Amino acid sequence: MEPIGDVANPAALEPDNLGFMCGIEVHQQLATGKLHSRQPGQLHDVTIESLPKDWSKYKRKLRSSSGEAGEVDIAARFEERRNRSFVYCQAPNSGLIELDEQPPLPHDNDALDISLTVSGMLNAHPVPLLQTMRKTVVDGSNTSGFQRTTLIATDGILETKDGPVGIDVLCLEEDSARKLSSELTSDGEVVTWNLDRLGIPLIEIATAPDVKSPEHAKQTSIALGRTLRDTRKVRRGLGSIRQDLNVSIKCGDRVEIKGCQDLEWIPKIVRCEMARQLHFYRLANKLRDKNNFPKLPSDRAIESISIKDEVSELLRLDLTDVSASFGKSDSKRITEGLESGSVMLALPLPGFNGFIGKKEFDVDNSQLPRLGRELAGAAKLAGVAGVYHSDELPAYGINQYCVDSVRKLLSNTDAFVLCLAPEWQARLALESVLNRARLAFERIPQEVRNVVIKKGSPEDGTTTPMRPLPGGARMYPETDIPTLTISSERWTKVLQNLPMTRDERLDRLRGYELSDDQISQLVSRELDDHFIAHSNGLPSKAWATMVLENQANYGLMSLILTAKEEGHITKEGISFSLEHFKGKNPSLDQISAWAQKMGYRPAAAEDLLTIVEKVVEERLDFVKERGMGAMGPLMGVVMQKCGGSADGKTVSALLRETIMRHSE
Repeated sequence: MEPIGDVANPAALEPDNLGFMCGIEVHQQLATGKLHSRQPGQLHDVTIESLPKDWSKYKRKLRSSSGEAGEVDIAARFEERRNRSFVYCQAPNSGLIELDEQPPLPHDNDALDISLTVSGMLNAHPVPLLQTMRKTVVDGSNTSGFQRTTLIATDGILETKDGPVGIDVLCLEEDSARKLSSELTSDGEVVTWNLDRLGIPLIEIATAPDVKSPEHAKQTSIALGRTLRDTRKVRRGLGSIRQDLNVSIKCGDRVEIKGCQDLEWIPKIVRCEMARQLHFYRLANKLRDKNNFPKLPSDRAIESISIKDEVSELLRLDLTDVSASFGKSDSKRITEGLESGSVMLALPLPGFNGFIGKKEFDVDNSQLPRLGRELAGAAKLAGVAGVYHSDELPAYGINQYCVDSVRKLLSNTDAFVLCLAPEWQARLALESVLNRARLAFERIPQEVRNVVIKKGSPEDGTTTPMRPLPGGARMYPETDIPTLTISSERWTKVLQNLPMTRDERLDRLRGYELSDDQISQLVSRELDDHFIAHSNGLPSKAWATMVLENQANYGLMSLILTAKEEGHITKEGISFSLEHFKGKNPSLDQISAWAQKMGYRPAAAEDLLTIVEKVVEERLDFVKERGMGAMGPLMGVVMQKCGGSADGKTVSALLRETIMRHSE
């Protein structure tokens, strides 16, 4: 049966009817040193503008190489053709290993223990012999051209509200370098990287395709993140955890979507991908109908008749230099580009008129999927800023005269794509466009895509292509790191020392007299262990407030609150005493003596009563007129006369009693 659904209304698409499949990959940084270099894990948050001048810089170009089976990975081959060069900035926590000038060291033991702990929490089965692998990466994010990754465990289970989700694999791997800038030049793209993050341990967890719906994808991501945070040994903050989504529908194919940091956006991102795959399945059959090719089956499991040769004959790499047609262009960008030595090349796409598409929006104001956007994305991977196509022209300063002139040079073809760039780069970009146009007759290509981000957040839930989906040739053994056996004794010890879950921590705090908000904050901010370890019989709410409001030594805070409860220091003196004794280890007597010296020792009850009596007697008419309404105004007067040496609760009680007595 043909798939049913309105592409313009992604929220209404039915996952079950479309054969929806989805799995989640989570990458979580660990709060340890680097995985294979013993360098500290401290990050140096610099931009290209604030980059320290004393950091060394190294320029490299990477190339792909064949794996153990003698094959070159498709993603690596593609990256090499982009002709990019890379500048690596050596942060203080990066050395010879990060620069690929020294062999790696064995695994950081803390990172390995955390990985095994998470495996136990997910009921996964550890691999008895750990073999580090090299995963080819030629996008420049790793100086060596590969990422080291180790399979730790398989076959686990994650419990979610909508049912269990299988855990296929749990790996321990190195994080990549951080991109600082990217510059397009006539010789290719130059990318600058910060090496501070390179080598920080990552736990990668990949689920089975058990996610039932876009909303369940969000639930699963939340549950995975919570499990990792329950270890209390992972990094927190922006960028410390990253989710990738593997999404497909029956008439489409698997696509990996990266950059899903905002969990609230996951359902929309997934639904936009469902709509995109449905749109391109329908577009493929429209193109096939027009050219009398056999239709694609609605299920990718059913083999379709190959039309590869026919499509290659229809769409040829026949590039024409049409720069002369743009002498009368109104575009400043085109004029300046041609003057600088770039050329305008044209690629004819016969039969594509009206199928490339114009920018339109769905009911949720997201861009509707269209072939033109995919063609532009393919061209951008070659390093160009973009392309122009006939369905959207005249526009962008390209007038009708230019359009007609190009058509004439292309023998009046009905559709075409233009690229302005240095000739070598324009040819590479349009070759990429041609390959994507040929794929328009097929299901969507298996590829890695990235969420479109603007101002730090997803723009509308849509994605752009990054690279082909890597294949099996990507992995081969790392010969510089010895294999490691996980003994049954080590695994048993891990299982016997699994950390408490969030629910268990919440239940533990409910045994104290705390508000629900205090309980939630103590657990969320990972302060509950400190609260319990130093509570020492203190009033729970006051101690919780102190822990939540102060970032100080918890033993010191506990002692100062004890001093307050025993009458050695006023409430107002607590913050001053915390500052004074910061970094010290005072006794209760020392705190009391300091409070006495600084005027933060509570006044004796008889002295307070004398002050209260005097204040009330001096304002007796006011007290008789207002009654208990005089409490607020007189409270401030008494506290001022006490000079900070009075306890607020004691003053309030004495003032209430005195006002009641004088009001009788």
